[in-house]
Amino acid sequence: MAKLMLEVVDATDLMPKDGQGSASPFVEVDFDGQRQRTQTKTRDLYPAWNETLVFNVDEPRNLPFSTIEVTVYNDRKTGNHNNFLGRVRISGASVPLSESEASVQRYPLDKRGLFSNIRGDIALKIYAVHGQYFSNQPPPPPSKEPEQQNQHHHVRNENDWNDRFESAKQVPVVEEINTNHFPFENEYEEYEDSQENKKKNKDKQKEVRTFFSVGTGGGGGGPTPAAPPPVTVESKSNFMRAGPTNMMHMQFPGQKPPPNFGLVETRPPVAARMGFRGADKTATTYDLVEQMHFLYVSVVKARDLPVMDITGSLDPYVEVKLGNYKGVTRHHEKNQFPVWNQVFAFSKERLQSTMLEVVVKDKDLLTKDDFVGKIGIDIVDVPLRVPPDSPLAPQWYRLEDKRGMKVRGELMLAVWIGTQADEAFPGAWHSDAHGVSHHNLANTRSNVYFSPKLYYLRIHVIEAQDLIPVDRSRLPEFFVKIHLGNQVRATRVSQVRNLNPVWQEELMLVASEPFDEFVTISIEDRIGQGKDICVGRTSVPVRAIPPRIDSKKHLEAVWFDLGRPSHWEEEGEKKKEVKFSSKIHLRLCLDAGYHVLDESTHFSSDLQPSSKHLKKQSIGILELGILSAQNLLPMKIREGRMTDAYCVAKYGNKWVRTRTLLNTLTPRWNEQYTWEVYDPCTVITIGVFDNCHINEKEESRDQRIGKVRIRLSTLETDRIYTHYYPLLVLQPSGLKKHGELHLAIRFTCVAWVNMVAQYGRPLLPKMHYVQPISVKHIDWLRHQAMLIVASRLSRAEPPLKRENVEYMLDVDYHMWSLRRSKANFHRIMSLLSGVTAIFRWLDGICHWRNPLTTILVHVLFLILVCYPELILPTIFLYLFAIGLWNYRFRPRTPPHMDARISQAEMTHPDELDEEFDTFPTSRPTELVRMRYDRMRSVAGRVQTVIGDLATQGERAMALLSWRDSRATAIFIIIALVWAVFLYVTPFQVVAVLFGLYWLRHPRFRNRMPSVPFNFFRRLPSKSDTLL
Repeated sequence: MAKLMLEVVDATDLMPKDGQGSASPFVEVDFDGQRQRTQTKTRDLYPAWNETLVFNVDEPRNLPFSTIEVTVYNDRKTGNHNNFLGRVRISGASVPLSESEASVQRYPLDKRGLFSNIRGDIALKIYAVHGQYFSNQPPPPPSKEPEQQNQHHHVRNENDWNDRFESAKQVPVVEEINTNHFPFENEYEEYEDSQENKKKNKDKQKEVRTFFSVGTGGGGGGPTPAAPPPVTVESKSNFMRAGPTNMMHMQFPGQKPPPNFGLVETRPPVAARMGFRGADKTATTYDLVEQMHFLYVSVVKARDLPVMDITGSLDPYVEVKLGNYKGVTRHHEKNQFPVWNQVFAFSKERLQSTMLEVVVKDKDLLTKDDFVGKIGIDIVDVPLRVPPDSPLAPQWYRLEDKRGMKVRGELMLAVWIGTQADEAFPGAWHSDAHGVSHHNLANTRSNVYFSPKLYYLRIHVIEAQDLIPVDRSRLPEFFVKIHLGNQVRATRVSQVRNLNPVWQEELMLVASEPFDEFVTISIEDRIGQGKDICVGRTSVPVRAIPPRIDSKKHLEAVWFDLGRPSHWEEEGEKKKEVKFSSKIHLRLCLDAGYHVLDESTHFSSDLQPSSKHLKKQSIGILELGILSAQNLLPMKIREGRMTDAYCVAKYGNKWVRTRTLLNTLTPRWNEQYTWEVYDPCTVITIGVFDNCHINEKEESRDQRIGKVRIRLSTLETDRIYTHYYPLLVLQPSGLKKHGELHLAIRFTCVAWVNMVAQYGRPLLPKMHYVQPISVKHIDWLRHQAMLIVASRLSRAEPPLKRENVEYMLDVDYHMWSLRRSKANFHRIMSLLSGVTAIFRWLDGICHWRNPLTTILVHVLFLILVCYPELILPTIFLYLFAIGLWNYRFRPRTPPHMDARISQAEMTHPDELDEEFDTFPTSRPTELVRMRYDRMRSVAGRVQTVIGDLATQGERAMALLSWRDSRATAIFIIIALVWAVFLYVTPFQVVAVLFGLYWLRHPRFRNRMPSVPFNFFRRLPSKSDTLL
């Protein structure tokens, strides 16, 4: 007889049920009519049992079809009813057959009902053994007879489980199993399918070869091979598979590995998840990240330093030493009272000494730097600073010589132990950046940025008067050109070809605060191809342009004097007063009622208008914890380094950048940031980059490692999501996974009424709908807004480079991509598949494939015909029931970059090369011709589909157009007959007759097309008039 061993290890983060913020949990296990339970752990939400429960397995062949139900209860000790804390149902097909194959797995606790309030997970170790092993008897030695070297057997054999138990008793087995096949992945389907489907699945099944070990000498059995190591599991969620009655499957050798591009749920020891258990009060500051302690040394200033040079001068600087780490301040020339105000941070995990040395030296260019004095501090005596407290006050320390004697000079220092929540953390010199120069040290620091406030500048060009042409012998071709920074817009050539041209054209540009630029408006005369001559120009400061927040506000047009080009070219001389000048009539305004789009509306993070008077109220807070990354690829392997990774997050107008962790593939940032949320239907973007600016190469660009986008509307409020997100990058060589990013995110709502009301309000401000901007202009303005944001952020310290902004804002999202076109096509087909499924179901009803269902539809149809007032309530009740049923299957994880939906896994290399091609193209002519022919073939199919749709519409219009007089006459006569028939016949009778005819039995159906269909197909269209 076999035994099922179930070891209950522990549980974490259980739901408190005793009314006092705790619970007294115990575990009850049901298997094959056998029930056992563990001991009760009193008042413990993180209990550890470490108990093993043993169950009898009477029929090993039935184990794959059995279910193990593990339920956690709260022991109330009074009464017969215990509180339900969660349960797990495990399929017997996932049970390993030996202890060596088993490992501890963590399972999330499931709800029992729709309104259950459950959380937490449980750790279990399950495996099956033969009965003789359980009786503590040693296993029989391996057979001395040579065994058959290659024995084939099918995993679908009904005695497979008994055979594997017997093989476990007799000889050690080394299995060579196809890793793309899970032996029991279709057990449930086989159990429920018909015998015909069983036979088909058997024919498609591949064999599993089993090799038995053979003795090598003396006729005796050879050494027994070592047991395979237990399978390491990244996450419990990777091995949750669809099965009957919400069962869960564990992975064991032979199962197909989980996809590499999926999401992995984690439970890091952050304060928010632990409920501040065992944490001090500092945990409330950074509760979404793991606390990291640093030794901070603040070097403030020095005074009364001795003169070291013969010339009577001193160029002091300070060295801060801790083991092998050494930080150096800048040196001051000829200064005995220098001021540094520099902070050094040493990670507590990498402390290499218990003694901190602060040395003051004199900088010499030709000889070795002179020793001025030092200070020694024992780390044991360093105080721990709690973040709510004020900064630690620095103190004066007397310098000592190398023998420990007091010397002239004092140094002001502050030394304390703090966390990453300390205000000195972002600007501090970190010990892991000890090899970076002072010039490039700023490129490794963390910082917070804000995008400039952007406005749309609207210029209505009306007319001009009294222009002076360049050549009076020809009709002028005047047009207006407008410059604002790097933006250039031009009107069309005026149709009025005289000296008083009229345009009546609106142009839009992007302006940014603080409005320190000028708008230059010039009128040019086109005298030839590519040759334009300026005939007048004026300049208007952006600060003087009036704002407008409502389209109803009428703005007065203004006449501006145009200066001659000769006057503009005078520099350094006082311009002479001009008595006569040409004029231009303009209407200018700053449209503050729009939201200036700098990213696509599909994943925009900010939808607020430019005007602060129109901004919405905050509805909540978004907190993001950037914990760590793992399995990063070495990006600087040619330079003999690993990866210098940092993260950039963008939501709204706030950008954040973490510090750069140098030369590591497993960086741990543990930095937390907060944003105010004004709209739940927004997206936060987190990108990971490799820092290429820590050396002297200023022209280098930071490399992309990956990006994550999370939509806030998919997050539950007040819930903490901690997952490893795959970092996927699409390159010309294909899709690459550069690692995983560990994030913790929480969305807290503070105004539920406002958040619910947001779902009924327009997505964009009112001006976008009252006075919309064309799609063509929106794309151009979005690109200009991106350039302004990139230019402004690149001037910060440390700068956010243009490559960071372009990657975060997806500037190339609207470029042509065959891969993206395929992805959108599959998205449309997946949507239409639901409609197709409904039509297939209706067709099955009409053809009586399931007579019982068809009869029930007949009954429902007759009820709705007799009581038509029930139609709408029935529809909405059905929608409510579907939504309530789907609540059980709602997504439990936030969205992430999906390689399958993006059609990125199996993309042809030529399609990727075309996607990454420049615009205009830089590829050879033959390659461009081939791609053009391919696009022509795809466009031909699209053209055919569009033509078919146009044909059907024209046939419908031809019913009453008398283009086919006979068809129109037949149609209007039939319409008159139907009008009389429907007038004299009650509607219920007509509906019953039509429904019964439509649902008639297949015996009364004809395979030929119906009469209305034939009539419609014969109607004329305009396709025969096309050339």
